Amino acid sequence: MSVPVFLTGLAMGLSLIVAIGAQNAFVLRQGLLGRFVWPVTLVCALSDTVLIVVGVLCFHQVAQVLPAFEPVMRYGGAAFLTLYAARNLHSAFTGSGALAAAETDGGSLSKTILLCLALTWLNPHVYLDTLVLLGSLSAQFHGQQMSFATGAITGSFLFFIALGQGAAWLRPLLARPRVWQAVEVLIALTMAATALRLVLMR
Repeated sequence: MSVPVFLTGLAMGLSLIVAIGAQNAFVLRQGLLGRFVWPVTLVCALSDTVLIVVGVLCFHQVAQVLPAFEPVMRYGGAAFLTLYAARNLHSAFTGSGALAAAETDGGSLSKTILLCLALTWLNPHVYLDTLVLLGSLSAQFHGQQMSFATGAITGSFLFFIALGQGAAWLRPLLARPRVWQAVEVLIALTMAATALRLVLMR
C-alpha cells in the first residue's frame, strides 16, 4: 500500500463526489427524514466501490464499450430524474410541508433501496466519474492502482456517511414547514438541473 497514492485517490474521490447531484440530494433527504439512512449510505458507497474497482482494473475495455451505451443511459437517466423532480415539487406544494409529515410518507425499505439504486446506476455522470475519470487517473500509478482505488473508495464511504448521518443535525430546523418545503424544492431543482445537463452534454 502506497500512502501518497492512497491519499491522492482519497482527494480525487472526494473532489468528484462532493458536488451536489441527484444521488447526494437523495442521501441528504433520507438523512433529514431519518429513514433507512444506513442502508441508503451503504448502497451508494458499495455501488461506487464496484464502479471504481472496475474502472481501475478494466479502464481500457470500459472506455471502448461505454460510448455504445452512453446515449441510452443519458436520455434514460434524464427522463427518470425529471419524473423524480416532478414528484418532489408535487410533494412540496401539495403536502403539509412539515418534516414530521414527510416522515410518515417515506416508502418501504425495498422501495427506498430501489429508488437509490436507480438514482445511482441510471446517472451517466456516475460512470464518467468512476469508470472513466478515476480509471484513467489510476493508470498514472503503475503497480499502485489498487492503492489509488482504495483511497477513492474510502473517500466515498466517508462522504456518504458524513452526509447521511450529519443531516440529522438539521432536523430541528426542518421541523418548520416552510423550511422543509424549500428543501423539497431545492432537491427537485437539483434533479431537474442534472437531467438538463444530461440532455445537453456532448
